[in-house]
Parts: sequence; structure tokens; C-alpha cells
Amino acid sequence: MDSIPAARIVIPEEDRRQILEWIDEALRTGALTLGKHGQAFEAAFAQVVGTRYAVAVQSGTSALEIILRSLGVEGHEVVVPTNTFFATPAAIIHSGGRPRFADIDRATMALSVGTVAAAVTPATVGVVLVHIGGLVSPDTPKIAAWCRERGLFLLEDAAHAHGSGLGGRMAGTFGRAAAFSFYPTKVITAGEGGMIVTDDAGIREQAQQYRDQGKEGFLTNFHVRMGYNWRLSELHAAVGLSQLGRLEEFVAERRGVADAYTGRLADVDGIEPLLPDDRSGSNFYKYVALLDSDVDRLVLKRTLKERFKVSLSGEVYETPCHRQPVFGSWARGDLPVAEDMCRRHVCLPIYPGMTEAEIDRVVFALQETLSSRIASCASA
Repeated sequence: MDSIPAARIVIPEEDRRQILEWIDEALRTGALTLGKHGQAFEAAFAQVVGTRYAVAVQSGTSALEIILRSLGVEGHEVVVPTNTFFATPAAIIHSGGRPRFADIDRATMALSVGTVAAAVTPATVGVVLVHIGGLVSPDTPKIAAWCRERGLFLLEDAAHAHGSGLGGRMAGTFGRAAAFSFYPTKVITAGEGGMIVTDDAGIREQAQQYRDQGKEGFLTNFHVRMGYNWRLSELHAAVGLSQLGRLEEFVAERRGVADAYTGRLADVDGIEPLLPDDRSGSNFYKYVALLDSDVDRLVLKRTLKERFKVSLSGEVYETPCHRQPVFGSWARGDLPVAEDMCRRHVCLPIYPGMTEAEIDRVVFALQETLSSRIASCASA
């Protein structure tokens, strides 16, 4: 019995040939960074998202930090959901700001106007909205309007949200700027890399300077900002540009797998899918489902892998940031909804090319494990 992986990187043979041609061109010409392939990647990505500008950088993490530096968060608080990856609050801290952790809405695993309002203080200058698992919350336009009315910036952490949208509007277009990631597990990858998208010419100019050691221009050594080496190489840009051409196809396949899961899980006790709002065009970077409170997630995952050779992908996320030791100085009491959601959810395998037989095996394995309560606390 073949194993079903938590995720699968898909780069078809014809795409590999094209990528290798572009890489060979870069190697022959010596244009290895900030060249034509990176520029083409930026232009194409901006067109897909629907923003005026895109700036390619080293990672999704550096994309966040560059935007936060450009928005001037030093010495100020920025509201951030506690159920996010380390990089989101860490970028605030590295930019000189202070993360203000907020609770989330149970239906979306994202911030709501209410949870933002509960976290904001007079020291707050902005909000980071994280599109967890590729789901754009239906509250996003309300949060954006609420922030505008109070003079707060809205930054989208869209690391999970390539190709996602809400009501026909793409993730990355609701705030002042957005950060995407091209880490290997993402919906599309560049191996490593990130992208900043914005309609703000000032943010674009600062981002181009910050990514290249703070230089005024690529061909000068006149430094105007305390930048860093956050450039994206031409080799990574070649992979990202190729993958971007597959985005629509990959998202369509993920949505098909998600629909199949949703239909089959209706007959499985002990687990409930977290489904997007009808207006939300999720890319299903993750297929998130909540376990009943008596199910031990660790036992469940171990049983699925050892008995059925089914691997579940990493949670989003298993430990909320305000419970992480590294963020202890910024913790501020309990955030109960996030704590419960982080403790109980799982992410089912989902990737382009996943077969009906693989989907059936995942659901069968879940049904067998949960019905026998192998994964229950009592059995553990």
C-alpha cells in the first residue's frame, strides 16, 4: 500500500524543461539576480492579483518585514491573530513594533471586527489579517473599512492565499499591501521566495530599496535605508514564474478535492469540516476540519500514519503564538477561541493530482479510526 503524503510538490516535466532553459539563460548571461525573469514574475503576479505593483523578495517573512518597515511600525503596536505562523508576529518585532495578539472568529479561524476592536489600544497603528489555509474571511471588507475609519493600516498576510478571493476580489487587494510566500509547500512555489503586492507607489519604492541593502538603485552604492539582502534570485524567479502559469489549474484541482472531502465526510462522526463562506473563493491550501473534543489529535495522526499510511499535514497552527515561549513578553492572558481551534483542528492531505482512490482512503482511514475511538482520550 503506497503512502499518501501530507502534501505533494507538482512541477510537470514540460515546466521543468522551460525552467531549465530560463536558468541556463541566467547562467550564460550572468544575470543572476534582479533580472528579467524576476521582473516578469513581478509583472505577471501583479496582474493575477489585480494590484498596480509587485516586488519579489527572498521570502514571505521578508515580505512582511519590508511592508511593516515601510508603514513605520517602530515603537507602535500592531494587532495580529494569535493562530498564525511565527513569522507574522516576528516580522512586527524585527520591524521595531510590538505584536498585540487577538482572538479569532470560530467560523473562519480569522480576525473579526469584534476581535480586532477588543485588541486595539491607543498605541495601535495597524492590523495584520492572516488568510489562514487560503480562506478569505467574509468579514475582510468590514475589517478594512473599520481600520480606514480609525486611521489604522491593514496588511494582509496572504502566505496561504495564492488565487484565493472573496466576492470576485482577490486576496491581497483589501489592505495597504499584502505578503505572499513561495515556500515549497505553498499552492505555488519558487523553492524559496516571497512577493509584496500593493497599489501604493511609496511602499513599492521602499520595498525595492529595502530588499537590496537599502540602496537608492540597483546600480548604485548610495544607501538611503537600513536594508538587507532580501533579493530574489533569477533562479528562484524562473521557478516561480513557471508555477504562476499553473495557479488557476492547481486551485481548480484543490477545490475539486475539497468538494470530494466535504461530500464524503458528511457520514463520518467525530470530525466537522471548516467550510468557507459561499462568497469566499478559497484555494484550499489547507482542508481544515475540527475534531470532537474527546479525540486525541496526536493519537489520531499516529494511527492514520502507522495503520493506514495516511499523513496529515501540519496544523495552522497547533500552538497559538501567545502560548509560544518566544513571545512571552507580548502575551496578554487567554484567547479562548483560538486556543480551542488550535487544539482541535486537523488538515487533511490535499494537492493537485490527488486521485479519487486516495481521497477515499483518507476518508476511510478517518472513519475507521474515529468510529473505533482509537484516537479518543479514553483509548489513549
